[in-house]
Amino acid sequence: MSKLTIAFLILALPAAAQRPGEFEGRQAIVASNDKLELIILTNGGAMADLVLKDDPERLSPMWNPSRMAREAGSAPWTGASLGHFVCVDGFGPVSEQERAAGLQGHGEAHRLPWETIRSEKAAGVTTVAFRVHLPLVQEVLTRTHRLVDGENVVYVDSELESLLAFDRPVVWAEHATIGSPFLAPEKTVVDMSATRAQTRSYPGRPGPRPHRVAPGRDFIWPMAPGVDGGVVDVRAAPAKPDSMEHTTCLMDPERRLAWITALNLEKRLMLGYVFRREEFPWVQSWDNYPPTLRLARGLEFSTQPYDVPRREAISMGTLFGAPTYRWLPAKSKIEARFLMFYVRAPEGFTKVDEVRLENGVLTIEDRAAGKKIVLKASLPI
Repeated sequence: MSKLTIAFLILALPAAAQRPGEFEGRQAIVASNDKLELIILTNGGAMADLVLKDDPERLSPMWNPSRMAREAGSAPWTGASLGHFVCVDGFGPVSEQERAAGLQGHGEAHRLPWETIRSEKAAGVTTVAFRVHLPLVQEVLTRTHRLVDGENVVYVDSELESLLAFDRPVVWAEHATIGSPFLAPEKTVVDMSATRAQTRSYPGRPGPRPHRVAPGRDFIWPMAPGVDGGVVDVRAAPAKPDSMEHTTCLMDPERRLAWITALNLEKRLMLGYVFRREEFPWVQSWDNYPPTLRLARGLEFSTQPYDVPRREAISMGTLFGAPTYRWLPAKSKIEARFLMFYVRAPEGFTKVDEVRLENGVLTIEDRAAGKKIVLKASLPI
């Protein structure tokens, strides 16, 4: 057999369903099926990049501050936060005492090396699982990612174990974050199964950019009270970005499964999440819209309405009748499950009114346009 024939055969082989890789100079595992390719960082576990296998542009919806810093000619991004990362146990800044003890914002998990405990493909299912010990809060996080052949879906199952002998309140957020160029002014719209909502107060902290919405006001998603006395549709970034907002939304209490989607109307690409509402009653939207057009938006489903210090979340107790933290019993484990999907939308699909997961089928509806996206989703959440 000639060297040319051998080379051709190697190139013709399908890519491994999971393999070592890198992302922006960071070590990673690349997990894929015939529809999707997902890059997971081995330090911090962020789902840093997600693309459709048949997309010639390989456009990822995920926020990539490393690329943005490079494009801007700024200093290299060295932070641990990018893409979809997990904030556990902690979501937001820390107290003075916690800082002195070594704890940093958004918890330990997204800053530490994760041990790969499983990486395989069997029966058409690609599985990559990690474990990380959180020494300061004395917890262990185990996280499993699965991709099933023929599906545009990533399933993520997490388990948090307490190593302590007393019940404790924990705070946990899935910090899903989209960024440009997927996130574009007036071209990318966000929908969710939200009901009551609130704009964040900013006592003594005006922020780096002006706000479009009035602070500390309740509203019904998605029409928020504006600073000028009008209303602001917070589904999309403004035509001329120069603002930063925080809003929180309570997921519909009548639903077992909550959902959130981000749709680029021009590219007709949609990222979406379905999660169990009892585990994550809240979605915080962090909207960072600088005039440079290097936009970022958090789709942060969580146990608490805002990224605030632990004491504040626990002292709040409830908002709109929903809890603002979760209990982790002594020497026990709690779990959280969600799925993430990435798919092309049909022409004329402009708004998501409903996402349903029933009998292994995921249905996304734009009722006004009379259009549906139907995806196979064979694993339960």
